[in-house]
Amino acid sequence: MTDSIEVLRKAKVGFIGAGNMAASILGGLIQSGLPAECIYVSNPSAGKLDALKEKYPTLNTTHDNTEVANHVDYLLLAVKPQKMSLACDDFKAMDLNHKCAISVAAGVTCDTLNNLLGADTPVVRSMPNTPSLIGYGATGLYANSKVTEQQREATSAIFEAVGKSIWVEDEDLMDVVTAVSGSGPAHYFLFMESVVQGGMDLGLPKETARELAAQTALGAAAMVQQNGDTEIGQLRRNVTSPGGTTAAALDTLNDHKLPEIVKKALEASVKRGKELAEIANQ
Repeated sequence: MTDSIEVLRKAKVGFIGAGNMAASILGGLIQSGLPAECIYVSNPSAGKLDALKEKYPTLNTTHDNTEVANHVDYLLLAVKPQKMSLACDDFKAMDLNHKCAISVAAGVTCDTLNNLLGADTPVVRSMPNTPSLIGYGATGLYANSKVTEQQREATSAIFEAVGKSIWVEDEDLMDVVTAVSGSGPAHYFLFMESVVQGGMDLGLPKETARELAAQTALGAAAMVQQNGDTEIGQLRRNVTSPGGTTAAALDTLNDHKLPEIVKKALEASVKRGKELAEIANQ
């Protein structure tokens, strides 16, 4: 096992739901060294379970949510917000106080989850994003007061199997996490789409524009990660010569109020997250 996954050495992990996010996380766990026989997955339909079983023959699959919950220490609720209440119905007669429930559903609060699972259930809210599918995920995490330090470490390890995990200590910030990283890949995709289209309009072949845009985004992100003591603004200034081509482009972006547009987009995402929480509470 890798060092980060070592905290799960004697643990069993279960998934309620077998969609893309669940499949990516369990795949990351197995690749990191957690044996497939330590993982349990339930799903209403057989197709996704059969595909997982074919890929990982020793994986435990079932259509029974309670069977998963009975066997595991960490229970990932990998269902959509509007299906959370239905998925948790199976656990009403169970004592989950010694397990850790981990939700990946946007907007579903810890209070809602404790109402569904029991007041004393340790609950973690998580917000992974789609780059988790290829091991480059960013996951925000928040724990209620019932979660132990060991459970926090294990939860970190689960999501570090598919990228990076970061804890916040104020649950209200999970809506901001959703805006910044949960929804964030789509923001960058839109920007890259625009760069590619602009390059094409100016004469570049499509594949050339796409490769240049993707590699530039990857390189810029790597520079931010590898220069943690340097402000992002300083990295920007380092590549902006006064009166040069970069300065001309940045002047245009600022003239059209790109920072303000981004802030408004994040605010819209936070607002929608709170609306989803209200729907889930109904």
